[in-house]
Amino acid sequence: MPWFMVALVLVVAAAGLLRWRRPAWYWLTFGVTLASLRVLVRYGSVMDACGLTVSPSRWRLTLARMTNRPAPESRPPRILRLRPTRTGLVLRLKLRPGQDAFDIAAASDRLRHSFSMYGVTSRELRSGVVELRMTGYDVLKRVQMPTQTDTRPMRVPVALREDGAVHHRDYRAIPHALTLGATESGKSVYQRNLVAGLAPMNVALVGIDCKQGVELFPLARRFSALADNPDTAADLLDALVTHMEDVYQLIRAEQRITADVSDAEIAADIWSLPADLRPTPIVVLVDEVAELALYATKEEEKRRDRIITALARLAQLGRAAGIYLEICGQRFGSELGKGITMLRAQLTGRTAHRVNDETSANMAFGDIAPDAVLAAIQIPADMRGVAIAGDSTGGWHRIRAPHTSLRQAVNTCNRHADLTPDLPALAPFRPVLGIAKPVPTAAVESAPAAA
Repeated sequence: MPWFMVALVLVVAAAGLLRWRRPAWYWLTFGVTLASLRVLVRYGSVMDACGLTVSPSRWRLTLARMTNRPAPESRPPRILRLRPTRTGLVLRLKLRPGQDAFDIAAASDRLRHSFSMYGVTSRELRSGVVELRMTGYDVLKRVQMPTQTDTRPMRVPVALREDGAVHHRDYRAIPHALTLGATESGKSVYQRNLVAGLAPMNVALVGIDCKQGVELFPLARRFSALADNPDTAADLLDALVTHMEDVYQLIRAEQRITADVSDAEIAADIWSLPADLRPTPIVVLVDEVAELALYATKEEEKRRDRIITALARLAQLGRAAGIYLEICGQRFGSELGKGITMLRAQLTGRTAHRVNDETSANMAFGDIAPDAVLAAIQIPADMRGVAIAGDSTGGWHRIRAPHTSLRQAVNTCNRHADLTPDLPALAPFRPVLGIAKPVPTAAVESAPAAA
């Protein structure tokens, strides 16, 4: 008996230590079993306390009276499946007649407290079926991406959602996106994860970094074209527009609209073309869009109008030609001049890191998901990398990208430098790489200098 008590004390101490220092390990060893039992044992009483039960039907009451039995109790939603995951539990429920998915969503916070879980979110799978995703610990405090992710062409896992699911940047579903965030909010780390995820894919990367290239030029070995000032950016965007028009001519030539070709084989974008004829898709990353829109002289104003017009054309017409925009900035409002709001309307995906004011959050979500505005301005300053991701459907999630240093991103790009496509239309803007010269003072690690 003393040995049993000693072993029990050691197990409890180990569980407490794991829960404090390694919550993910604690969940996989102890938490998932305890949480599953807690949910199953408390389920009926919790649903009744949260008002998620329905009264018995009339025929059941009538049958009870006819057989002189006690009146049947109210019934909660039926459990279809309880599935443990690496971060929590997934509970699938079948709603009773008269219940609505909104009732479950409204009671999410009460369910979180009742089941002693860290977070509970709900979504409707189909009519009458709701899925509850419950997390056992704060998955955003220390982001650990799963080793196996569902990777497809033009679909990059970039962050972890607060419900434990992986947040993907799917360019074929959401062609263009806007990323906002104040200084030191984690916007650059999100961009590095995006570039590192795209590096192993068959895609051309085009960068516009008007901060003299300090963010994107270290990754130059994987970029097909780079611009570090507004003048070069204007010429580069014009070249992209010309390339887009050439791709449309190719699609027209290979459209296959004769009578003997079925409708499913008619080409309307590059993904409908045969693989041997399909042009390489292009992802355009703009590091700080405000630097392209600000001007001080008449000449700079003409250049600015030229840049915004080219970006708007690419946003409106580029998807079918395989050109996708990824625009980053600290603000993206009408104060940047004409054409900005039209460009913003074409950017379906929205991601907002910590912002300095409510107006900046409204620039990202005010026109698509007003509920996300409050969540964006509540991101604490000490949680760099936490962001709100939404799209034009009105849905949004809290996400956080894993910390990726510039050296890690550079190593990934250098490892896949042989995959960098050489596009003739963008050849004048291909970064020329040289050998870094030694300096007399100690220097931080960096990629080979770009000439």
